[in-house]
Amino acid sequence: MKKIALLGATGSIGTNTVDVVTAYPELFQIVSLTFHSNSEKGAALIKQLKPRYVGVGSERIKKELGDRFPEVEFGVGEEGLIKAATLEEVDVVLTAVTGSVGLNPTMAAIEAGKDIALANKETLVMAGKWVMEAAKKNNVSILPVDSEHSAIFQCLDGQAQGNLKELVITASGGSFRDLTRVELESVTLEQALNHPNWSMGKKITIDSSTMMNKGLEVIEAHWLFGTDYDKIKVVLHKESIVHSMIVFTDGAYLAQLGPSDMREPIQYALTYPTRLPIKNERAFDLTQIGQLNFEPMDYDRFPMLALAFYVGKKGGAYPTVYNAANEVAANSFIDGKISYLQIEHFVQQAVENYQETTEVTLKEVIEIDKQTRTIVERWIKEEGRL
Repeated sequence: MKKIALLGATGSIGTNTVDVVTAYPELFQIVSLTFHSNSEKGAALIKQLKPRYVGVGSERIKKELGDRFPEVEFGVGEEGLIKAATLEEVDVVLTAVTGSVGLNPTMAAIEAGKDIALANKETLVMAGKWVMEAAKKNNVSILPVDSEHSAIFQCLDGQAQGNLKELVITASGGSFRDLTRVELESVTLEQALNHPNWSMGKKITIDSSTMMNKGLEVIEAHWLFGTDYDKIKVVLHKESIVHSMIVFTDGAYLAQLGPSDMREPIQYALTYPTRLPIKNERAFDLTQIGQLNFEPMDYDRFPMLALAFYVGKKGGAYPTVYNAANEVAANSFIDGKISYLQIEHFVQQAVENYQETTEVTLKEVIEIDKQTRTIVERWIKEEGRL
C-alpha cells in the first residue's frame, strides 16, 4: 500500500489523482491532502478519502471543516502544506499546487525522505539547482507528472545519456495559436480559457495561451534530465497526441503517444516502473486520428517562450523573476486588471529590470521572488489596464 500526500487536491491534477487512487484502493491511500479555498469540494474529498490530515488556506475554512470532521487534523497555509507533505507514514508526495507555493513543502518532503511526484513546475523553475541537489543527497526520486516530462522520462528510461542528441517538447499552441499578434490585442478572458485540447485550471490555461507554460517546462526539463538548453527544442503539435520525444545521436526519434488524459502520467508516476490499466480509459485509435502535424515554433509570435530560454541560460534568480512576474501578471489578467498582452509586457519588464552580479543562495532566491511580486504589483497598479 503506497501512502500519498496530495497537495492541491481540488485542482484538475488533484481530481485526476483521486480518480487514479480510487481506481486501485488496494494499492493507494491518500493519508493527507491540501486545498486552498474550495471548501465544498474539499469537504467532499475528506468524506470520500478519509485522510488523517488536511491543510487548508484559511483559519475560517479550518474552523468550518474542523467542526464537521472532528476526527481529522487540520493545518493552515504553508505550515499546513509542509505538515501534510512530511507526515511519517507518507511514501510519496504528489505536488499539484500551482505557483511558487509548492517550493517549501516540496523541499521539506525531500529532506524528510519522501519521493516526489512533481506536477508543480515552479518548484524546479525557481530552485532547480537546490531541489535536485537535495533529492540526490536524500536518495529521493523525483518523478514527473506533466505529460511532456512524463513522456520524456518514459522515452529516456533505460537509455544511455551519451546517446541523447535532443529533447523535443511538443506544444499545442494554446487557445490563441491561430491568431496574429494584432488579433491578440482584443482577446477576452473567456476566449483565453477555451483551450482546444486540455481541461485545466484558469492560471495554467492562460499560461498555455502565452506559451509561458511551455517556457516553464523547458526550464523544468533542464533540471529534471540534466540537459543543456541548446539540446532542448519545442515544436508546435496541435493534436497533443505526441506528448514529447527524444532524438538520439544517430538521428532516430523515440516518442510517447496517447490520448489527452492526465491520469496516464499521474498513474505512471505513482506505479513506476510498473504499468497498470487505466480504469475507464478514453478511446484512442491512431487510425481514427488519421494524421499528426508538426510545425516549427515561432518565437516572435510567442516571446514568452524565447524569454524562457534566455532566463534559463542566465541562471541564478532570473527564472525566479520570470515566473514570479508571470504569476502576478497572469492572475491580474484573470482578475480583469490588465489586458492580455500586458502579461508579456510586465514579465519582460521584470526580467529587464533585474540585475544579478553575484551567485545567489536559495534564501536569496525566495526573497527575490517576493520582491519581484511586489514590484510587478506596483507597476500594474500604476499603469492599469490598457
